[in-house]
Amino acid sequence: MKLDQKRMPIYEALVNLKKERIVPFDVPGHKHGKGNPELTAFLGTQCMSVDVNSMKPLDNLCHPVSVIKEAEELAADAFGASHAFFMVGGTTSAVQSMIMASVKAGEKLIMPRNVHRSAINAMILTGAIPVYVNPDVDARLGISLGMSVSQVEAAMKENPDAKAILINNPTYYGICSNLKAIVDLAHAYGMKALVDEAHGTHFYFSDDLPLSAMAAGADMASVSMHKSGGSLTQSSFLLTGPDINEDYVRQIINLTQTTSGSYLLLSSLDMSRKNLALHGQQIFDRVCRLAHYAREEINLIGDYYAYSRELINGDSVYDFDITKLSIFTLDIGLAGIEVYDLLRDEYGIQIEFGDIGNILAYISVGDSEANIERLVGALSEIRRRFKKDRSGMLDQEYISPQVMMSPQQAFYSEKESLPLADTANRICGEFVMCYPPGIPILAPGEKITDEILTYIDYAKKKGCFMTGPEDMKIEYLNVIREEDEDGTVV
Repeated sequence: MKLDQKRMPIYEALVNLKKERIVPFDVPGHKHGKGNPELTAFLGTQCMSVDVNSMKPLDNLCHPVSVIKEAEELAADAFGASHAFFMVGGTTSAVQSMIMASVKAGEKLIMPRNVHRSAINAMILTGAIPVYVNPDVDARLGISLGMSVSQVEAAMKENPDAKAILINNPTYYGICSNLKAIVDLAHAYGMKALVDEAHGTHFYFSDDLPLSAMAAGADMASVSMHKSGGSLTQSSFLLTGPDINEDYVRQIINLTQTTSGSYLLLSSLDMSRKNLALHGQQIFDRVCRLAHYAREEINLIGDYYAYSRELINGDSVYDFDITKLSIFTLDIGLAGIEVYDLLRDEYGIQIEFGDIGNILAYISVGDSEANIERLVGALSEIRRRFKKDRSGMLDQEYISPQVMMSPQQAFYSEKESLPLADTANRICGEFVMCYPPGIPILAPGEKITDEILTYIDYAKKKGCFMTGPEDMKIEYLNVIREEDEDGTVV
């Protein structure tokens, strides 16, 4: 039976609730905004009046039986999934839930090392063992690519007891692996195929974009609706395929997801799903046109390189997300993070991130031609005003890790804090990363090398926002005590 994608069950229930003029003797304590006038003035009475708790007409996120259940069914239909879970803890929560539902303590998960921190955190929570497939690197751009099918198959042959594989679709830069081939390989080896689609929501609604996880036959996918789908920050979907026990997955989700799901987030998912289901092809056709125009104009400036499908090599770059405006900056003598800062501080333009050699400007449903022109103009001005010789600049974004211990074992081991310069050849006990994109430079259990220390020092000097360690200034690192360093090598 075809579902009516014009419906918005959660939104409709909230509208009906407002009409009933219920007197609230429940939480939240602001009581439709009356208890916090300053917050209500800032967010508006419309917003505060629907910031409510679970009740009979609104269903319950932990155990949906009415309007949330119907909204889940509509979302699953829109995305071609067997089931869709509404997630209010961000895609971090979705990634961790699908991993926790697939691997247990001591079991193996094959994954690329250039994953988001949330995936490695799931290894710490579960005690599962990561088997890393180190991605290829583009020598010019210095960025990690996708997983090659031959590397994946080699990892599966060496680890036939692995329970699942995790695939990025796409990477932060827009690069896609051969998703269908990897999913088919996983199933041939009896493994689940899990897909982190934090940056791939739009793949489900355009014929001109890479293959989506559900279309490729994946078992589960984490979809970040708030990134390119138009919903509120922190709202996401966890999609499952036909061979997944949805009741068990909900039990896993309920281990960590709040029992007080925000109806602001839930309704934004409901309404954004409707918008994409009805108008997604048109919306993302326009986004693709904007991104294509921006790339052409930026490449005409000179020295910048806004890359796209010309990177495709049929394997580690099987496809490219053409909505991603990823730009290589080193040929103007500036690190990506320096261009990021100049755009923000000199031109009032906030882009998604800048790293050692690249920037990413996120183009999506809410963008306009005028803003694209402003970005192109600012980049041209930056080249004119700030271009310099690039000699002496680091040009390698991805460093292959040396994994010495499982993330969980390292995270819970006895540690000592040492000055950064004194940690070479020790085993790291915490994370170090630039955020965004949140891909760890170091994760618990990995060897600290001179190359990594040089990278961290360089990234700090260039102004990258570094996160992860206990020491907020990133001058000290927690390392495993030497007597504990003979832990299990994985």
